[in-house]
Amino acid sequence: MFAFLRNRLRAAPALQAPLQSADWDGRTLTLAFAAGSSGEIALDLDGCFFSHMHLDHAQRARFTLAFSPSGRELIDVLPRLGRDGVPLAPQPLRLRCGAAGIATARGDAPRTLAPLPESSQLVPFGVDVAAPEVAIVVPVYNAPDLVERCLDAVLAHTTGRARLIVIDDASPDPAIAPLLAHYAGLARVSVLRNGTNRGFTTTANRGIAEAGTADVVLLNADTEVGPNWLSGLRRAAYSSDDIGTATAVSDNAGAFSVPELEQANALPACWTFEQAARALWQQAGFAYPALPTGNGFCLYIRRAAIDAVGALDEAAFPQGYGEENDFCQRAAQRGFRHLIAGNVLVKHARSQSFGEERRLALGKAGMAVLRERWPDYEAEVGATLFSFERRVLDWRVRRIFADARDTTAPKPRVLWVGAGAPDWSDAEVWNLRASGDRNELVFEGAVVAMNIWKADQAETSYRALWNWLQMYAFERLVVVERKESAAEILCRLLDIPIAPVGAVFAASARESLRSAEADLRSFPEREQ
Repeated sequence: MFAFLRNRLRAAPALQAPLQSADWDGRTLTLAFAAGSSGEIALDLDGCFFSHMHLDHAQRARFTLAFSPSGRELIDVLPRLGRDGVPLAPQPLRLRCGAAGIATARGDAPRTLAPLPESSQLVPFGVDVAAPEVAIVVPVYNAPDLVERCLDAVLAHTTGRARLIVIDDASPDPAIAPLLAHYAGLARVSVLRNGTNRGFTTTANRGIAEAGTADVVLLNADTEVGPNWLSGLRRAAYSSDDIGTATAVSDNAGAFSVPELEQANALPACWTFEQAARALWQQAGFAYPALPTGNGFCLYIRRAAIDAVGALDEAAFPQGYGEENDFCQRAAQRGFRHLIAGNVLVKHARSQSFGEERRLALGKAGMAVLRERWPDYEAEVGATLFSFERRVLDWRVRRIFADARDTTAPKPRVLWVGAGAPDWSDAEVWNLRASGDRNELVFEGAVVAMNIWKADQAETSYRALWNWLQMYAFERLVVVERKESAAEILCRLLDIPIAPVGAVFAASARESLRSAEADLRSFPEREQ
C-alpha cells in the first residue's frame, strides 16, 4: 500500500500558478485555474504549439484529443499563458491516449510522427483511382517566369492518366507567346489562346469544357507542384463517393496555408521545395480536414460534381475570387463534400497577375456575392476551419518543419518485394517479404507492419497491403520485371507507378531508374 502511495506521489505533476489542477480522462485534458484568472491558454504537444482557447466562466480550459495527433500512444503536453507564453508547468505533462491519469514527462517523447490509422481517410479497398483521366487546366495571364516554373513542375512531377490544358488569356506580355510555344508540341499538352481577355473564370470554364468527360484540376499559373501531387489529390478525391473536390495545402494560400492559416509560411531553409513537399507526403497524414469550399489555386474537381452542378459562374465572378466557393456551395447542396489534401504541398506566389491591391478589391466584391447567395457560408467556414483534424494537420506540419535538418531531408520511398532489395543512397527502400506465415513490411531491418497470411483468407492480406501502400506513402514499386503480382495490381489501382529497375546494384535510385522514370511521367520533358 505504501509503495502504491509513493508511486502516486512521484507521478503527480508539478504545476505553476495560476494553473491549479490538471486532469486527463484519456481523451480530454481539463485545466483548472485560480479564481479571477482570464485570458488565452495555449497547449504545446511534443514541443510544438497545437491549440489555444479562452478560459470559460469557471476558469477552466478543456482540450479534447479525438485521436493522438502524433499517432503515438504517449504525448507530452505543456500548457502556457498564450502561444509561446509563460509555461504553466516546470516540465511537460505526459498523457497516455485512451488511459486516464497524468505524469511528469521524464525523458523526451519519440519525435517521429507515426501514421494515423484510426483517423485516416484512405481510398476504399479496390477503388481504381488511376482510371479517371485528369485534365490539368492552367489559365495564364502574364508573369512568364512563374508560368515557366509552374509548367515545368507539372511536366516533372505528374504521373498517371493526365493531360495539360494551358490557356493564355490574351496576355499583353510579349514573352508569353514564345514561352508557351515550347510546350505546344508536347504529347498530351494543349496550348490555347483567347482572342481577347475574357477573365479568369471564363478561361477556366473553357478549360473545363476542353476536358470533356475528364476530372479537372484547376491550377494557378503562379504555383509550383511537387512530387506525387496529382496522386495525392486523386486519392483524397476518391476516398469517398461523396467527395466533390480536394484542395492542396500551400505555403501561401489563405485558409489553405500551413502551418499558419492566412499567412505566408516560410519553408525550411535547409530543404528544397521538393523535399518539403515530400516531407508532407510522407508525414502529414490522411486525416483530411473538411471545409465547405475548396480553393482554385490547386483544386481537384471530380467530373461527377461538374455534371451535377455545371461549371463556374463566370457572370458573377468574371475575374475569379469567389467562383470556386460558389461552385462548392452548389455542389454541397447536391450532397458533395470538400476535403483538404494535407499531404499535398503546392508552392504559391499569389497575386502575381493582379497585384495585392486588386486582389483585395476582387476578393471583397466576390465575398459580397457569396454573402447574398449563401448567407450561411461564413458561419459554416467558421465552424469547420479550426476542426480537430485541421489542428492536427497544422501541428504535424509545424513538427515537420521544426525538425527539418540537412541530414533529415526526406528521400523518395520505394517498395521492393521479396529478396535482393537494393541498397540505394538516395532513396528509402522498404521491403515486403514473407517470413513463415507472416507478411512483413520492413525498413532498415525493423518490421514496421505485419499480418498473418492465410491462403483461404487471402483478401485480408491484400487489404493490409492496400492500406500499407497508402499510409507509408510509397512513390514507386520497383521490380525487375512485370509479373502482374498482387502488389503490382494494387499499386496500379492506387496510381503508384511501377518502375522496372535497370541496374539493381547501381549506387543510386536515380541511376537505376533513369530509363523507367521517363516512361512513368505523364508528359515528356520540353526542349530547353
